[in-house]
Amino acid sequence: MINKLVEKIKKTGAPIVVGLDPMLSYVPEHIQKKSFDEYGETLEGAADAIWQYNKQIIDSTYDLIPAVKPQIAMYEQFGVEGLKAFQKTVDYCHEKDLVVIGDVKRGDIGSTSAAYATGHLGKVQVGSKTYRTFNEDFATVNPYLGTDGIKPFADVCKEEKKGLFILVKTSNPSSGEFQDRLIDGKPLYEHVAEKVAAWGEDVMGDEYSYIGAVVGATYPEVGKVLRQVMPKSFILVPGYGAQGGKGKDLTHYFNKDGLGAIVNSSRGIIAAYKQEKYAQFGAENFADASRQAVIDMIEDIASALK
Repeated sequence: MINKLVEKIKKTGAPIVVGLDPMLSYVPEHIQKKSFDEYGETLEGAADAIWQYNKQIIDSTYDLIPAVKPQIAMYEQFGVEGLKAFQKTVDYCHEKDLVVIGDVKRGDIGSTSAAYATGHLGKVQVGSKTYRTFNEDFATVNPYLGTDGIKPFADVCKEEKKGLFILVKTSNPSSGEFQDRLIDGKPLYEHVAEKVAAWGEDVMGDEYSYIGAVVGATYPEVGKVLRQVMPKSFILVPGYGAQGGKGKDLTHYFNKDGLGAIVNSSRGIIAAYKQEKYAQFGAENFADASRQAVIDMIEDIASALK
């Protein structure tokens, strides 16, 4: 799947991923009203509103982008109905030939980690039959438990030709409480990056490993160091836009070939219509605002990489 991601980035010229992280407050009132009229002010109604919102954004942007990244917590908060909306979203994105990065941040050991890997990336055995469940193409994974937590995911990735993005240096303000602690003269995130590079050597695609890293856009100097530590790992870069990252901050995350990184924007795209810059679109045309936000992001990153 890393080969497909690289191919689609080359084809679109857009090293970006749209984070489908919907809050109900992002969903315009006319969509909420339609869903609530049909299902009531219920969890089912909320989940339907989110699905309808996602669908319009996907329809307006899929031809511009290589990938999407649905954040599962935004769906889980609505319980089983929310997970149904998550599944619909994943399936619909696949219909549009988009690469789906499941932002699930799983991480455990042994059979538990294997079960997470099976549920999100692999196939589950039921009697004589096998089924794919959530069926994302990549999953985000927390490495805090070490190799025991990563190996079950890596094994499934090798079998299914899917991929991982492992948390290395995250974009949130308090990430340094643990990630920046010095161990043997180096910050912890560098030690994690070295392990990511080592894990990735066993699952190589044509140009890059199936195993990539998450490194926040809010720490560009860190990105410069980690790009050197993990030359064959794709870097998923959150923190663009709403969290303060700009195209000019991102040049060090990419290799000289212009590849090696994919930049995420979530509410900066899916809730673009709420920004002053895109206010002229209005709530009725929220998906058109999202499309324009994608175009602007592509241009910003392209100009920075020239």
